[in-house]
Amino acid sequence: MSKPVGKIVDTLIGFRALRVVPPIAALRESDKLDHHPHGYMFKDIPPELSAEDNPAASIAETLEKMDQFGIEYGLVSLTETMTAQAVKQHPDRFIATLAADGNKGMDAVRAIVRAKEEHDIRGITIFPSGVYPQLPINDKHWYPIYAKCIELDLPIFCAVGVPGPRVPMMAQWPGHLDEVCYDFPELKLVMRHGAEPWADLAVKLMLKWPNLYYSTSGFAPKYIPKEVIDFANTRGADKVMYAGYFPMGLSLERIFGELEEVPLKAEILPKFFSENARKVLNLPA
Repeated sequence: MSKPVGKIVDTLIGFRALRVVPPIAALRESDKLDHHPHGYMFKDIPPELSAEDNPAASIAETLEKMDQFGIEYGLVSLTETMTAQAVKQHPDRFIATLAADGNKGMDAVRAIVRAKEEHDIRGITIFPSGVYPQLPINDKHWYPIYAKCIELDLPIFCAVGVPGPRVPMMAQWPGHLDEVCYDFPELKLVMRHGAEPWADLAVKLMLKWPNLYYSTSGFAPKYIPKEVIDFANTRGADKVMYAGYFPMGLSLERIFGELEEVPLKAEILPKFFSENARKVLNLPA
């Protein structure tokens, strides 16, 4: 792969001084590993800064790294402490998502409306295996959230596949997406965190449903499933988008170093690094 050129959209980034992994309701106390319940999966996780460190300095650090690697926009989560500060101070660089829990019913819907009004959020994240009780992707408790996202033109970023934290996995079986895409054909859905070991099914579903996408979050680039790379290089050029994982599990230095070895065709790189995410997130071209 040629080195990326232009203004990249990173669809998952954060700050070392802020809590980078939100609480996981379904996780047992015995399986909580400090701030990284999925930390066993990664080597050399960027260290989290202590509470005494200056969050403003951490925001500046992330901005510096974004400039270093050509990232124009970074998608951050409002569930992280003080992330709103970064979004407010740098609206030209950081755009926000809000984590939603279908168990909260209409309170979750009202929270989405408030976050849209107050922070101009550009998407909603859901973690079907992480909420408690767990809610499969096609569980009807999610449906009011899906409907509101269509109304507000917000994409859903959904964790799919075997979760890293030690919680049951079947709530995130990609096959559940088939029913959701059928019931909500207007809903923009972006799969996060690999969809493994069902990457082949994820590709089949993207081929079937026009508004189903895939981001490369949660994986060191050399481990992105081959099925996804092959799809991006062919019929899925408009469906696969870049996501880093700094500082949740990977450094940007490692990510971009390994990306150079990923066999993506040069002609699809503008879509992978920028255009597909801009379309989904309603960002300037």
